[in-house]
Amino acid sequence: MKLLEEKIKNEGTAIGTDILKVDMFLNHQIDPILVEEMGKEFYRLFKDCGATKVVTIESSGISIAVAAARCFGIPALFAKKAAHKNVGNEVYSAKCYSFTHGNEYTMNVSKKYLSSEDKVLIIDDFMAGGNACNALIDIIGQAGAQVVGIGIAIEKGFQPGGKALREKGYKVRSLAIVESMNDGEITFTPEIDS
Repeated sequence: MKLLEEKIKNEGTAIGTDILKVDMFLNHQIDPILVEEMGKEFYRLFKDCGATKVVTIESSGISIAVAAARCFGIPALFAKKAAHKNVGNEVYSAKCYSFTHGNEYTMNVSKKYLSSEDKVLIIDDFMAGGNACNALIDIIGQAGAQVVGIGIAIEKGFQPGGKALREKGYKVRSLAIVESMNDGEITFTPEIDS
């Protein structure tokens, strides 16, 4: 998605060779016009997948998931990263290691909102090692639901997450795939079919 790639080039910041800051438009301050266009693009890429629900993780994926869900006309559901009294004990849960924060957390989804009848489109802001997606896949499997696609805003193509999920047979589509980050310069690779 050229619009997202240009935004990353013009406003993103590469720190070293593995950290990409996009907090000025995607995961701290949000550019609603860009997010709306991303939702439309995810709809274009997955419109025939039969999704009944879009699932993401709090918090940075929520705006993108909502934009996509709006285009599909289906609910957006997000996994919470901690136990909450208002969710209760009836949850599906999975452990996940966060590359960004350098720690492990447990994500939870209420059993009220995910069932074996659901066909789930996973949407998230970043993919590096694939840990968050794998934890969501685990939760979706616990519910007996089916993953029908994985949409990622920004994939770090030089890290193993996307490749491993594609090799497992998942339809993964990323709007921008970062090939490398060196001396502040960010290069992209074309979309990978899966």
